[in-house]
Amino acid sequence: MTGSVGAPAERREGLEKVDGSARYAAEFHLPGRAQAWPVPASVARGRVTGVDTGAALAVPGVLCVLTHENAPRLTEPDDPTLAVLQSPRVPHRGWFVALVVAETLEAARAGAAAVRVTYDAEEHDAALTVSHPGVYVPEEANGGHPAVREQGDADGAFDSSAHRVDVAYRVPPLHNHPMEPHTSTARWEDGRLTVHTSSQGTGAVRAVLAGLFGLPEERIAVTAEHVGGGFGSKGTPRPDVVLAAMAARHTGRPVTVALPRRYLPAVVGHRAPTLHRLRLGADADGRLTSLVHEVTTHTSRIKEFVEQAAVPARVMYAAPHSRTVHRVAALDVPSPSWMRAPGEAPGMYALESAMDELASELGLDPIELRVRNEPDVEPDSGRPFSSRHLIECLREGSRRFGWDGRDPRPGTRRDGPLLLGTGVAAATYPVMVGPSTAEARALPDGTFLVRINATDIGTGARTVLAQVGADALGVPLERVRIEVGSTELPSAPLAGGSSGTASWGWAVHDACARLAVRLAEHAGPLPGQGLDVRADTEGVADAESDFARHAFGAHFAEVTVDTVTGEVRVGRLLGVYAAGRILNARTARSQFVGGMTMGLGMALTEGSTMDAAFGDFTESDLASYHVPVHADVAEIEAHWVDEEDSHLNPMGSKGIGEIGIVGTAAAIGNAVHHATGVRFRELPLTPDRVLTGLLDSPSPAWGRSPE
Repeated sequence: MTGSVGAPAERREGLEKVDGSARYAAEFHLPGRAQAWPVPASVARGRVTGVDTGAALAVPGVLCVLTHENAPRLTEPDDPTLAVLQSPRVPHRGWFVALVVAETLEAARAGAAAVRVTYDAEEHDAALTVSHPGVYVPEEANGGHPAVREQGDADGAFDSSAHRVDVAYRVPPLHNHPMEPHTSTARWEDGRLTVHTSSQGTGAVRAVLAGLFGLPEERIAVTAEHVGGGFGSKGTPRPDVVLAAMAARHTGRPVTVALPRRYLPAVVGHRAPTLHRLRLGADADGRLTSLVHEVTTHTSRIKEFVEQAAVPARVMYAAPHSRTVHRVAALDVPSPSWMRAPGEAPGMYALESAMDELASELGLDPIELRVRNEPDVEPDSGRPFSSRHLIECLREGSRRFGWDGRDPRPGTRRDGPLLLGTGVAAATYPVMVGPSTAEARALPDGTFLVRINATDIGTGARTVLAQVGADALGVPLERVRIEVGSTELPSAPLAGGSSGTASWGWAVHDACARLAVRLAEHAGPLPGQGLDVRADTEGVADAESDFARHAFGAHFAEVTVDTVTGEVRVGRLLGVYAAGRILNARTARSQFVGGMTMGLGMALTEGSTMDAAFGDFTESDLASYHVPVHADVAEIEAHWVDEEDSHLNPMGSKGIGEIGIVGTAAAIGNAVHHATGVRFRELPLTPDRVLTGLLDSPSPAWGRSPE
């Protein structure tokens, strides 16, 4: 073994990204390439009755305008959000009703502005409430989770509990907003389709395009050389890639579609708003007797997507009586979709906030409350955990954070107009893995080539997979090259669900380990083309496990609350994780810190508003949808405990891309309560909301003069 795994190796593509040689989907400057700009619907529900393209076609450089009347016909997709320009129906505001193709981006944009669309508008409903008459219980929430799970008599146990909390929380719609918007460049040549796209999985894109255009998959090539983030929104194909392929077919030229950022909230998915009700009952010693988590969310009328926000409550704590329920209302809104830690991020915010409230009710330290409710097995399935070191994360985090010196009384620390507080929350994320294929080749010059259709969305996948391969081969890291990001490579699943490295790494490990054996048996020089070994983990990586497999973590936050302005500032964030074997200390820390930063945004700055009158998100770009920046957190640390788990994969690794966001918002919210004595139950904690809460508090601790 070379010891490559675990080392803080630098990203292999880092220099390319700095010097500009890394090519993204819009940067394939093919001969004759045209640019396209979509036209979004301006009504929330209805039908297109007419499209006047005359002024658009008169704009110099405009080649054509595609509408439902002249666009190429597609086979009906499994995902209705991809049936663009196929009918006059408008299912929500922002739905694309035309596409202008031009010689330049500027001409396409000007042409789109000149298109005139008339509608037969219909009454719409875009307002989510718990009591909405259309709310129903679906068969399943996302990921195949049952919508309802019950054990024992949750209501009866709650009513008879010595201590109870019955609280409601609200998480607003949230948007992914990756640095690189959704972009695709498509070209048809001799009946073959080539696509460069910003996607988390080129294999999924190829399969969908094959179905839509009636082509065998082998006549489609899809590449994603570099991807500027996705956070779930690029996990499945989006309208940009369909529109690019349609326009390229119609014009006979390569076409690039780069979606304007302000259009993204309506067409690439969002985290649906979630309304939570938590009821926790406990005995006098702080042990849970009842746990009820009910979630109400929205979906669109064309596609059911149910945020699985009550699922984490089935994993976290030992409660003999429990009920978790998902409800959903189909509204005239854009279709929600995947966003980093779907289900876990909003669900754990509510659960961990409620646990903090229960700790206050009990007069018990919030860490101790969690320790007392540590389950022996996974509460929902009854399966043993493959590994669960949550208590170790809490203890180690407490030591690093200085938790033992904390005065538990809210509103007792202040510095002039600033109130200071600290908070804690737990985190979890499931271990997911899928089958992959990989090819490893030994070359005569002593180097090795590993090929797999993984997608590096900025996580450092190229680097980590090279480390896995080098360790399995027993060679220095610099002798291993990696090719990823193309359907021309051995097939592999998308980058999503924190499953990428666990899935791809398994196949890479197996291929390289087998190649090492073959080389040991080989006599004489290698043939000119080298020696190849291929590995396929189907039937193994996706085999049912006898264990409940999850990563766990603990988040700690220190905040100041300005009693004059209501501004919340985070002075310290600390995350401690139990996520199996860490394969690259540098990229892992980057992922943990990135997730925590996103959780900070969820807590303090990020929130979208559905305008019920227009059926549209009012915060549609980065001028109004505020993501956190460096100045928003003074100090952020990520650490992990050593965890060995033989029930995962050959590397012993768990996913780390999403757990960082899961507990951060709750830790910050709990810290704000500790600072002020006021409990805020709706995110984000913006200055106006906080100041109003302080002023409305009947006996605000923050109003006391400092002693």
